[in-house]
Amino acid sequence: MSHPQAAAHPGAPAGRPPVEKPDLSEKGAPKDGAPQKLDERLFMQLLAFGGARDTSVLVRALQHSGFESVLYADLSDPQGVALLTFSKDEAHFIDTVRPFLLKEPFVSLAAKPEYAMFGRTYALGHEPNLEDWLLARQRRNALTPEWPWAVWYPVRRSGAFAKLSPDEQKGILREHGTIGHAFGEADLAHDVRLACHGLDKTDHDFVIGLLGKRLHPLSALVERMRKTTQTSSYIEHMGPFFVGKALWQSPL
Repeated sequence: MSHPQAAAHPGAPAGRPPVEKPDLSEKGAPKDGAPQKLDERLFMQLLAFGGARDTSVLVRALQHSGFESVLYADLSDPQGVALLTFSKDEAHFIDTVRPFLLKEPFVSLAAKPEYAMFGRTYALGHEPNLEDWLLARQRRNALTPEWPWAVWYPVRRSGAFAKLSPDEQKGILREHGTIGHAFGEADLAHDVRLACHGLDKTDHDFVIGLLGKRLHPLSALVERMRKTTQTSSYIEHMGPFFVGKALWQSPL
């Protein structure tokens, strides 16, 4: 008679404990007494370009593209723009966005790969509405017409943060989150938070987007965050920063 574990796991050495399948679903706070789990997320990509002398042709192309997007004017480059796209399907960026960018008018622009950012929404486990957090909130923040200003940047934590106990990590993140929540409640700054582990060529962990009515509060938020324990002690690298204002946003 064959060993039951060997039958369940063909090719595994006899006597090896069964390997539990990784659970990659996102978890939120319990809702109506039941845990929230969702194996969906929103992927978002920011690509920057130079040489955009006539942004009106870019806007017209995006209006007829068939996908949602935001086109930003680059504050630091009078001919610079950046394109934000998003989808629940990661193949969207290869199968749909890529062919679009390989045609006029975008194919004539000069790519700025140093500003390329790509990430996925994620949950921390306490979100009251997990589906809205993962699939709707980040999209809503990016497309709100009243929040045209944007600061986008990648972040890498130091390895020391991962060695902290869960309670220590929660305390550090709570300090950080309290500041962000205060700015959001005052309608000064709204964020997009994406994980990019293994998706960033320079090995960053997160992509952050700060969005708002005016630019100064976004800068003030970055300044305020510099004083937190997370940023001052456990952030190894931030940037480069893309700063822009929306020229076009798909309708909400």
